[in-house]
Amino acid sequence: MKLTGGQAVVRSLIKEGVDTIFGLPGVQNDWLYNALYDYRDEIKVIHTRHEQAAGYMALGYNLASGKVGVSSVVPGPGFLNSSAALATAWGLNAKVLSLVGQIPQKAQGKGRGVLHEIPDQLAIQRQLTKWAERATSPEEVPAIMARAFHQLQNGRPRPVGVEVSMDVLSASAEIDFSTYQPAQTILPELDDSAIAQAADMIAGAKHPLIFVSGGAMEASTQVQALAEFLQAPTFAYRTGKGILSNRHHLSFPVPAAHELWAEADVVISIGSHARMPLSKWGVDDHLKYISINIDETAHNRIIEPTLSITADAAQASSALLDKLAHITTPRLSKATEMAAFRQSWNEKTAYLEPQSTILNIIRDELPDDGILVDELTQVGFASRIVYDAYLPRTYLCTGFMGTLGWGFQTALGAKVARPDVPVISVAGDGGFMFGVQELATAVQHKIGVILLLFNNNLYGNVRDMQENLYDNRVIATDLHNPDFVKMAQSFGANAVRVDDFDAMRQAIQNAKGESLPTVIEVPMGTGLPSTNRFKALAKIR
Repeated sequence: MKLTGGQAVVRSLIKEGVDTIFGLPGVQNDWLYNALYDYRDEIKVIHTRHEQAAGYMALGYNLASGKVGVSSVVPGPGFLNSSAALATAWGLNAKVLSLVGQIPQKAQGKGRGVLHEIPDQLAIQRQLTKWAERATSPEEVPAIMARAFHQLQNGRPRPVGVEVSMDVLSASAEIDFSTYQPAQTILPELDDSAIAQAADMIAGAKHPLIFVSGGAMEASTQVQALAEFLQAPTFAYRTGKGILSNRHHLSFPVPAAHELWAEADVVISIGSHARMPLSKWGVDDHLKYISINIDETAHNRIIEPTLSITADAAQASSALLDKLAHITTPRLSKATEMAAFRQSWNEKTAYLEPQSTILNIIRDELPDDGILVDELTQVGFASRIVYDAYLPRTYLCTGFMGTLGWGFQTALGAKVARPDVPVISVAGDGGFMFGVQELATAVQHKIGVILLLFNNNLYGNVRDMQENLYDNRVIATDLHNPDFVKMAQSFGANAVRVDDFDAMRQAIQNAKGESLPTVIEVPMGTGLPSTNRFKALAKIR
């Protein structure tokens, strides 16, 4: 079949099961969008108002569903605009495909000032992805795309990049898709001797602890079974919230582990670096550290493990449980002990008000599979430790990247992936304005995200540091804001301003089920957290 390079790209996406793409058209990818028009009944295009949103929406789509998120932008400034989202996807181990256009091949590397030309764009993209390649002819496109999806579906999940020049997108060639095989996941071979060694270590432990993060997202069932067999308290880094439901008596956020750390004799890290305890709380010869990670280079990022197991989290957890069941018996329930531990933890975090009350309202109004997207704001910071997640992929955060302004845009992608569940984004006025223009995207494409917008007319966290940590050297943190309700309504969105908890709850209830986005503005006045509160929050980020 004679196809353009653009058609070859789109047909490859369809073969891989992609049904949605986020992006902006432009001169260097016109022929990609021509092809998307040709296949508009098979693949949907969500076009955004800024390239960063294309990247964030693709990221949110993946984080909420596990399916590959795809973004498409023009080269040069378009690609660079999307790079913060790509960096965040890297930090979150997200399956995101970054499709980037390029100037004509004959002009590349010449420095002639061709529209959107930047030096060595592919080299930049390779710094933010696990793999990136360029297609130099239409005939190459299917093989390049197949390799990209192989990278996405195998090993440590991280973004990949494909660059296709405008002349390749527009050129035609005879291309045979009859033999195209979608990417298959091939798990690393499990080391049975390492599993047996780990089981022996754990069987002899009196105080085992389990730490999970995003690398265990697809191992929820297996992690729960292992934790229950061992009655091991299980601590989730914020990217792993919901792997073990917070309703479970063994499930806690990472900071809670500090109280148990001194007596821990075996620590099992599953898809996690266990960064906070290993790097901040200290280790000694008494502690045995077992690292289970699909990335063989990740085991010793903090300390050298006692034992490293390079494996899929679900497969290794299941094999480990099977081996333990042959050499020891399930341990007696710690439900009563852990209830007391939870009560103590709740008392220690009770000062987090009004954040806790706000988050409890959100939790009450979301179903178990409803999604909360945090942001770099005080409510977002508090959510990392006091918000309960009951299922995987229902709490989305930036992880270590801390990308201000990501939240609302990422929530839009999550809602596209999961239109059947409510999605709530929390944001401050500073962060929201990074992507405010995507209200237009949400209205146009009827993406009914609920935004809780906490407005104090400040970059509040930075202001708090300036006042309390830097002798009141206040500079560049006060903000001039629009009337957010009127502004949102001018976009065609729903909007309301609330001034108490009951009104907030009612507004969330009214917004659920809406096909249009809803902005719920919560004026915060000028009151900021105390120094002690800020320092406590800083420790748990």
